[in-house]
Amino acid sequence: MNIPYKAFAFFDLDGTLLNEHSQITPEISQAIAQLKERKVIPVIASGRTNSEVTEIMKQAGIYSMISMNGQHVVFEGKEIYTNLLSPEICQRMLTMAQKRGDALGFYNSEKIRLTQQTTLAKQAFNLIHSDVPAVDPAFYQNNPVNMLLLLSTDGDEEYHKEFPELTFFRNGPYSIDIIAKGSSKGQGVKEFVKALDLQGIPTYAFGDGLNDIDLFKACDYRIAMGNARDELKKLATFISLKNTENGIIYALKHYNLL
Repeated sequence: MNIPYKAFAFFDLDGTLLNEHSQITPEISQAIAQLKERKVIPVIASGRTNSEVTEIMKQAGIYSMISMNGQHVVFEGKEIYTNLLSPEICQRMLTMAQKRGDALGFYNSEKIRLTQQTTLAKQAFNLIHSDVPAVDPAFYQNNPVNMLLLLSTDGDEEYHKEFPELTFFRNGPYSIDIIAKGSSKGQGVKEFVKALDLQGIPTYAFGDGLNDIDLFKACDYRIAMGNARDELKKLATFISLKNTENGIIYALKHYNLL
């Protein structure tokens, strides 16, 4: 019998699959190619949106993605799930951000737009070696929005209290990912399993940050990088080396996937 999938491997990007320069190394590209030869399907699971990682996906040879922390799911280039924030929520968030003097980012699978370019915006996108997006504060009025990005170093609890219907992920000093409550990378995995009927096929999660907690909970095998947050390491079935020490390859060999 022809078995199309032996397993699925879900990879976070920053701090996990990418090196310290937010790049795919030749060693990682080779490992991904070997995985596919063994019918292990690689999937990116990131807080970033699709348009940000087009070149990374090409270099890695990965064409499936859970983006924006589970808000959008693509398998082999085909959309299988999307979850949108309402214009009303976007407007309320924008009003509060403006009162506080914070910049806000609007994300969908094709574009990112900011309400304003600030020092924090530049610092946040420099951190992932990415260009600062263009400004369009009215973007949400005429375009779908899957995720918001708040450029702020404080005020987390104030936003949480005002928006109980949203989930906030602070994964760096300058910004917070904001998505609909109930959405997560883990929900993205569940949408994969449902859409492709993957019941019984092993799933592997690789990550380092707090937005990988639900990804870990949704997968059978949970690999925390050596540089991962302690909260994630507590959930791990295996703790690998750091992302800068070939931790991905080390873990794949541990599970005999390479």
